[in-house]
Amino acid sequence: MGEPIPPPRACVAVLGGGQLGRMLGLAGIPMGLRFRFLDPVAGAPAGAVGDLVVGGLGDRAALDRVAEGAHVVTYEWEGVPADGARYLADRLPLFPSARSLAVSQDRVAEKRLCGDLGIATAPFAAVDDRAALHSALGTIGTPAILKTRSGGYDGKGQFRLDAPGDADAAWDALGPLGHLVLEARVAFTRELSVLACRGRDGEVAVYPVAANIHEGGILRVSRVPTVGRSSQAAAAAIARRLLEALDHVGVLCVELFETGDGSLVVNELAPRVHNSGHWTIEGAVTSQFENHLRAILGLPLGAPTLVMPNAMVNCIGALPDREAILGIAGAHLHDYDKSPRAERKVGHVTVLADDEATLDERLDRVEHVIRARPSHAAS
Repeated sequence: MGEPIPPPRACVAVLGGGQLGRMLGLAGIPMGLRFRFLDPVAGAPAGAVGDLVVGGLGDRAALDRVAEGAHVVTYEWEGVPADGARYLADRLPLFPSARSLAVSQDRVAEKRLCGDLGIATAPFAAVDDRAALHSALGTIGTPAILKTRSGGYDGKGQFRLDAPGDADAAWDALGPLGHLVLEARVAFTRELSVLACRGRDGEVAVYPVAANIHEGGILRVSRVPTVGRSSQAAAAAIARRLLEALDHVGVLCVELFETGDGSLVVNELAPRVHNSGHWTIEGAVTSQFENHLRAILGLPLGAPTLVMPNAMVNCIGALPDREAILGIAGAHLHDYDKSPRAERKVGHVTVLADDEATLDERLDRVEHVIRARPSHAAS
């Protein structure tokens, strides 16, 4: 792709210093890499595994500091201002590209890209004023969901419409936030996600599809394996088309709905390592974090092969009892070093087993321990 391959012991600049950045660092340090992170928060979790520059993700002075001495730039959050990414892309190789970032920041742009590629999404319409919402409801109907076109993670920035009469309440709730999109509500049987990683040379590695359980709009559990060969192949084909269309380098997560007839409908894209892929740290031959680094550095990709059946459970609000979790065979606790707060992801537990029945039993035990501590409790 034209950019020079970084040397051994290269410095990777990461925009964002949350837990995803922390896990990138944990994956890269054994490879001899060094890290510098940019985050607005002085105590950001990634500061434990690299230098931390404190500043705004779009602030050019802060961007200059994080880029100093770096060989390549990546990001761990799609909320990074695209202009800031473009600014650094003029100085250093930036992967994934600013285009991947910009498309993922606009739900309408995501869906239009999918449509251009023949990939199914929910029917949708851009909504910029109250009249446009009423018009869109006349076309799309209800049930539907009104969403902000950008932001709104973990279920925020959304309003469910069960009938046309909900339009004014939906507009009153979200209209002040700016550009919106109305989406038909998909009658799905499961929420799935597929992670794929593309190298600088176009090599692609696709991970097994994960089944995801959300509560209150927040991911709670991801589990693999979960689909048969035909669905795996269909999900992989979708991911490959998107990777190629975006000329994407690094990990891309495609969130999917599975409908009653087994069809797959794209919900959203995330141009980065993703929460639903945390299982890969212990559960795959090569984790999503290591493969993302391999990709952006121009190194050969590792195998995305499943090691054994496993599941990842998020710790929301507070960490569970450490001793109780580690007393469960096959369980691995990941502490993000974040202070407890309601609805905040402060860690996760991965649990592995040789067979599905044993995984069911171990997963039940892990979830029981996590539920035993209220989500608002102090750690």
